[in-house]
Amino acid sequence: MNRIWKKLLPLFLVIGLLAGCASGGNEEASSTSDNSHEKKEEQTNSGEETDTSYPLTVTDALDHEVTFKEEPEKIISTIPSNGEILFTLGLAEEVVGVSDFANYPDEVTEKEKIGGQDLNVEKILSLKPDLVLAHASGAHNSEQALKQLRNTGVKVFVVQDATSFDAVYESIQTIGSITGTSDKAEEIVTGMKEDLEVIKEKASGIAEEDKKNVFIEVAPAPEIYSGGKGTFLNEMLQAINADNVVGDQEGWFKMNNEAIVELQPEVIITTYGYYTENPKEKVLSRDGWGSVPAVEKEQVYDVHSDLVTRPGPRLVKGVRELGEAIYPEVFSE
Repeated sequence: MNRIWKKLLPLFLVIGLLAGCASGGNEEASSTSDNSHEKKEEQTNSGEETDTSYPLTVTDALDHEVTFKEEPEKIISTIPSNGEILFTLGLAEEVVGVSDFANYPDEVTEKEKIGGQDLNVEKILSLKPDLVLAHASGAHNSEQALKQLRNTGVKVFVVQDATSFDAVYESIQTIGSITGTSDKAEEIVTGMKEDLEVIKEKASGIAEEDKKNVFIEVAPAPEIYSGGKGTFLNEMLQAINADNVVGDQEGWFKMNNEAIVELQPEVIITTYGYYTENPKEKVLSRDGWGSVPAVEKEQVYDVHSDLVTRPGPRLVKGVRELGEAIYPEVFSE
């Protein structure tokens, strides 16, 4: 990934989340003519338990109904979060192509790249996938490409744009069902829930008067973005008993310097240190920010963006790192 893409990626991700998913048409799913000896189940993104015997019919985030006659053996992920889920489900061998932006786990570098914001349909078709796993946050950008793939007979499933922990659990369970790894999916979700409860239990001891007011930047100046209600950032801060200074606003949005200074956050978290040098120093040296408590006391910390904005299995790790940064006396081991 070249330097320009690295700098623009966080902003693209935020824009994708802001835009949401575009409405899509219905897809006629193929089915066997005689399935009297096989159980055919329908599942939505609700995360309900289902029998994962095949053929299996699922309904994706754009209301496309897709039928799988058997477990997919060659899978392409069009967005990093889907790729992380697939690898965590133990499907490294089945993954044949990933997004240009995929960077975790290390094995992802060995996979074929199929495009970033724009999907390379020709490349995808050359890999002969049984399943293309897309995502609602970017479906509006790749609508034509996904339509082309469906028209050639490729199974395309669009995963919901999860903006809460519960929705992430559902996405993992749904992908597990499609790929025949439901047991592993349940194991992952159970582990995430247990780890999150441990974090919440630690945070429960923080007294009301000791709660910190926090501002999280997901893109650097001059395009400073943050997240309020309906975002992982807000839910994560709630989990560690911290107050989001923009928690009364909805979704992802851009903020100006004056508005942030007026909020007087006690802690500032940046999420772009992996592509911007010295993010803490850049915040501390901003003109007119001297009166901000977080700047006065140098309470500025960087957490990797992928851990707090990517809807996948590592979200709980992101919560833990936020806790260690904001309340080191509570969360640091």
